[in-house]
Amino acid sequence: MTTTHVPVEDRTQEQRHPGRLRRDRSQAPLALLLMLPAVLVVLGVVLYPLGRTLVLSTLDVNSSVQQTAPFVGLANYAALLSDPAFWSTLWRTTLFTVFSTGLQLVLGLAVAQFLNQPLRGRWLFRSAVVLVWALPTIVNANMWRWILNSQYGYLNGLLSHLGLIDQYHDWIGGPLQALFVVALADTWKSTALVAILLLAGLQAVPHDIYEAAALDGAGALRRFWHMTLPLLMPMVGVVLVLRTIEAFKVFDIIYVMTRGGPASGTTTIAFFTYLQAFSNQRFGLGSAVAYVTVLCILVLCFVYSRLLRRGNGAAS
Repeated sequence: MTTTHVPVEDRTQEQRHPGRLRRDRSQAPLALLLMLPAVLVVLGVVLYPLGRTLVLSTLDVNSSVQQTAPFVGLANYAALLSDPAFWSTLWRTTLFTVFSTGLQLVLGLAVAQFLNQPLRGRWLFRSAVVLVWALPTIVNANMWRWILNSQYGYLNGLLSHLGLIDQYHDWIGGPLQALFVVALADTWKSTALVAILLLAGLQAVPHDIYEAAALDGAGALRRFWHMTLPLLMPMVGVVLVLRTIEAFKVFDIIYVMTRGGPASGTTTIAFFTYLQAFSNQRFGLGSAVAYVTVLCILVLCFVYSRLLRRGNGAAS
């Protein structure tokens, strides 16, 4: 009688490690139990509000105490897309997003390059950047609101003392001017996060390639443009997506500094949603604006990913 021997590589996972599989199966209920709180949080904080908002966007809800609301389908979306105020708000939000994100990327890259240099006391500069990022947005907004105050703001006092202005200016008095000033205030805080992320990407770049390029006669600008920037593009993509999402749905700094004014000059799409839902009590329309905002953010992220993927393919 002959006995056939099954090769070790042909055996199943259960035949090779029977004890490990039994142990994994016995720990499966415990693993599911440990995951249950996180699943409940995701369901309660993310999925349920998304579903509830979607339902509200198809109803005619005009009061917070309204018991029943008629189903109107896509009427809220149609009313929104035919409203000139919505398109003005969308254009204003896009302008704010492009200006603030682009400026944050440029300044953050410069700060990251500075922090990546072998300087004495480098830890002190990095700590200062972290502290700026850790500053709450509400505190940052109030700080800049006092600095830019048209009557007793520090900026007017400093410029007047230096002889650069003859009289105090209202820095957020004009609609377009206020939008850019608020974007600058947001950039002051958010640039720190961009710098921290890009610094992490810079530290992952090997220094040997810089030394080899320097020996070949490549200058600092050429090394940055042809070596640093291509290697940093994956992290740049992460920064663009994160900051675009945050800038497009900016609300808190707008609420504290300008309340959407003057003349709706700083009313972004998130603040427009707040006004429709809570000030005007048009919860159905506000929910529709919220879903359009999500759609716009998804489109922007898709465009970013396509452009970065195309750029990486061309670089390779």
